[in-house]
Amino acid sequence: MLLATVLKANLCSGCGLCAAMLGPSRATMAMTEPGFLRPVLTGAPTPSEDAVIADICPGSRVHLPDGRIDPDFPEWGPLESVATGHAVDTNLRQAASSGGALSAILEHLLLSGQASYVLQVAASEDVPWLNRVMRSTSEGQIRHASGSRYAPSAPLAAIVACLEESRPFVVVGKPCDIAALRAYARHDPRVDRLVVAMIAFMCGGIPSETGIRHLISRMGAAPDDVKAFRFRGNGWPGRTVARTDDGQEFSLSYSQSWGDVLSKHVQLRCKICADGTGMSADIVCADAWYGDDSGYPTFDEQEGRSLVLGRTALGDSIITAARQAGRLATEPLATREIALMQPYQLRRTRLTLSRLLAMRLTGRPATRFSGRSLWPLAARSGLKANIESFLGAMLRAVRGRL
Repeated sequence: MLLATVLKANLCSGCGLCAAMLGPSRATMAMTEPGFLRPVLTGAPTPSEDAVIADICPGSRVHLPDGRIDPDFPEWGPLESVATGHAVDTNLRQAASSGGALSAILEHLLLSGQASYVLQVAASEDVPWLNRVMRSTSEGQIRHASGSRYAPSAPLAAIVACLEESRPFVVVGKPCDIAALRAYARHDPRVDRLVVAMIAFMCGGIPSETGIRHLISRMGAAPDDVKAFRFRGNGWPGRTVARTDDGQEFSLSYSQSWGDVLSKHVQLRCKICADGTGMSADIVCADAWYGDDSGYPTFDEQEGRSLVLGRTALGDSIITAARQAGRLATEPLATREIALMQPYQLRRTRLTLSRLLAMRLTGRPATRFSGRSLWPLAARSGLKANIESFLGAMLRAVRGRL
């Protein structure tokens, strides 16, 4: 059974699609140690269902679309348009994580009548640093859900229920969520008929709940006392803020919270991902970081600015319409500039092959990436970087730390 193989190999991304497909009588998503969402099976899939899961599960395989790729910058995948931008609404620009471009696009799709709701992730009402899946039907709900959520989420656990309602909607998710949904569309024609747009954000990996609890302790708070928590927003990049029952506020900078703590707790599947940039999405948004003299992002507090990529003709048309509607402001960007804003994603995409090879050579299963060869991307990093990445991954794999 494919699911058992993926779970045993620790390759699950926690998207929730398999649970949605099997239904609550046979599978549910639950938090498992050390704090990742995983499917818990109470009934086995049929052979035909298992075959579908093998095709759509992003822990098993991911299809990298070829589309319209700039031959000089193949790492960034299909690109119809490249821009920086931000929400025109100054309150949204300030509140969201990186200029509010993604939220502005969602507001346009909802308020223009193209979508009945947005399927997205917001803070849990029970545990403020965890996530819940919600259907946003108003501008206020979209704004409530704005801001990065560096915690496990399973937005596709609700996808079959959404499709059964036969109402048009937008899906926002991690790159692996969108890749899985795009694959599922090959098996369920309702996806292409009802999903108005698939929108992703660039992703550096999903930390565990254990990692988040470590972060809260690092901030000087007791997790059980926290009643409100925000990873980012209210500025760019914005601080990580925890508020306790007695009114105390604790905070850390973005580089302290993500760089020093959360990035050390990401799941295995994220460490071997060749698609942190959402190549299967219609639209991708990310931080359009400003760099220092060395070319590395500074993370200084500034007015929010988003990187806005239209990956499909549909995505490009939505960006244009949101701009014409007065919700989104954009400026064209040369593709070569993306690397200066997202150097981590550039390096990560180029060196994925070395990590996958290390896993294979140590006898561990690894996610398969099809559609595009990873070898030309690896070659663009040079021999030295690939050898260092390969040896580092080999060492971590042998020690069980990859």
